[in-house]
Amino acid sequence: MGFELSKHYVLAAGGTGGHMVPAAALAAELTKRGHRVALVSDARGVRFPGLFDGIQTHVLPAGRFQLKKPLGWMGAVREMLRGRAMARELYRTFKPAAVIGFGGYPAFPALLAAFAEKIPTAVHEQNAVLGRVNRVVAGRVGAIATSYADTARLPERLAAKVHLVGNPVRETVLALRAKPYPLLEEDGIFRVLVTGGSQGASVLSKVVPHGLAMLPVTFRRRLQVTQQARIEDIDAVRAKYAEHQIPAELATYLPDMPEQLAWAHLVIGRAGASTSAELTAAGRPAILVPLPSATDDHQTANAREMTRAGGARTIAQADFTAKELAKQMQKLGLDPAALENAAARAKSVGRPNAVGDLADLVESLDAPLARLPVGKPVARAAYA
Repeated sequence: MGFELSKHYVLAAGGTGGHMVPAAALAAELTKRGHRVALVSDARGVRFPGLFDGIQTHVLPAGRFQLKKPLGWMGAVREMLRGRAMARELYRTFKPAAVIGFGGYPAFPALLAAFAEKIPTAVHEQNAVLGRVNRVVAGRVGAIATSYADTARLPERLAAKVHLVGNPVRETVLALRAKPYPLLEEDGIFRVLVTGGSQGASVLSKVVPHGLAMLPVTFRRRLQVTQQARIEDIDAVRAKYAEHQIPAELATYLPDMPEQLAWAHLVIGRAGASTSAELTAAGRPAILVPLPSATDDHQTANAREMTRAGGARTIAQADFTAKELAKQMQKLGLDPAALENAAARAKSVGRPNAVGDLADLVESLDAPLARLPVGKPVARAAYA
């Protein structure tokens, strides 16, 4: 339950969907509870359509420390310090009760400024591996909220401040949890949603149309595909589907993702934090292809929980061929009962109370010790 006193909170997040979506969900929940919220991000983050409508937003310089380009570190330090100074100025006027970081470089100066101003802090980790920025600040923040029961790269000495809350999703996605899995008859339309996250994924554009084209004609005629693709891939993908007479709707961005999930029988996509959380919240089976270049291979770690539960099949990108996809599609698509069971298993590892639990934790950060929440589950960490 939230406290009655209205407070101000600053949410700091990097500009990718994996950071921005849970930050937006928390912003909506805190606003609903009567609080005022400000967002700190980079230029990419504040441009996400519809996520932060009505929320005060600030773009701060952050700097980016690239391990392979040490010559750029001095410039990154200067940008980070400039962002820290701007954040401190913001806090002196906005007076936040707490600052919550969601990872990504733009969160770093905001959290450093909070430490300097002695403002309570917390971080939320969306992935099954603690991210770089969260790893750096973990020892200084007041609480660490995790999305998975097993979170790698989380030091054992910090276990007392770790709270397993899950990864918040938008209310429109969460609403799908109460709805039944879409009816799939043996000879009915089989709806496939293909998404590569906020940036799309070229490997899906190259493999999925060819894999679906290899399916038996009787199965192929039942398909109805919606696919997110990069702008440079979209014409080739459209041509391939047309060649094999597979009905397909293509877009570079899917703003109506909840609506797309609502009718999907199967999702083919990456294993990013937001995708994984939305699949388990809604209860949709998936074929997951983790991004191999993801930091610390966190997408493979993200996919593990859903796959172990039986709600997904994970295929490493090196093994993700048209032939392999066609094989997995036939195993799933030709048995409606098995697909419905996989949907239920995906839902079983969802954490529908994530945004409420995170908001409760945030509200407690500046409360007297006696008012801190009790009984919150603590994550089991895969300590490194």
